[in-house]
Amino acid sequence: MDEKEKLEKQQAGRRAFLGCLGGAVAGGAVAVTAGSVLPKQALAAAATTPESPPAPAAKAYDPTKHKWAFGVDATKCIGCLRCVEACKLENEVALDAHHFRTWVERYVYLDGEDTPHVDSQADPVNIAAAGTERDYRFSNRYKDEKVDKAFFVPKLCNHCTHPACVQVCPTGATFKTEDGAVVIDHTYCIGCQYCVQACPYGARFFNPEKRVTDKCTWCYHRITKGLMPACVEVCPVSARVFGDRNDKESTISKFLADNRVEVLKPETGNAPNVFYVGIDKDVS
Repeated sequence: MDEKEKLEKQQAGRRAFLGCLGGAVAGGAVAVTAGSVLPKQALAAAATTPESPPAPAAKAYDPTKHKWAFGVDATKCIGCLRCVEACKLENEVALDAHHFRTWVERYVYLDGEDTPHVDSQADPVNIAAAGTERDYRFSNRYKDEKVDKAFFVPKLCNHCTHPACVQVCPTGATFKTEDGAVVIDHTYCIGCQYCVQACPYGARFFNPEKRVTDKCTWCYHRITKGLMPACVEVCPVSARVFGDRNDKESTISKFLADNRVEVLKPETGNAPNVFYVGIDKDVS
């Protein structure tokens, strides 16, 4: 097989992969609902009624018409970690304190100190406070300290415009979609972890059971169906914002227009598409 044939095969595989992601939610939901709610008689009648119109075909998703982006307002985040739990359940991430598609960091400045104390739910003290690696919370370790300033910072894959992970992937398993998301086709991933090392944000991890790398995909299987990422949907204070930048009335477009936003580690040249409000120079 020459290089041209290999490229054509890989591109065909990517299209099939994205098609599966886009159709998984709708197709799966219909099948489960029909089988569990309707009695056998109703199912039989529906199958034999000639005048029953066929179900309308789902409108095809066109990635060229969208430009997705994510916003984080650190001034609103309360560190409840509902986003982390929702992400793990939605995307079947291991329920432990070592694998995260999205996570939250706590920055605490004590009186008289210029450098913040930074910890996350994976910190040993927080794990001990939770009592188990399956529960996520922040310990009250600073209760006897004089805190000058403190805030929470949600983290996730930045879905960069110039992603370093895509550049180093030897098989093309990691690639950027036309609508701006960076995703992984696990049928091509060989678990080399080059992308894990290349990501300047620590947003990727290795799945030892599946022998592949994983990360946030902005819940691509949801956004292609008009839904929000799971973490955005469950946030009780709207600290997480997502939407289409091509739509000037979208939540993310208004977020970017109304705030002075910044990105993490702009010096890397990756040009992230996750935009922050309320962070300072010590957040990276």
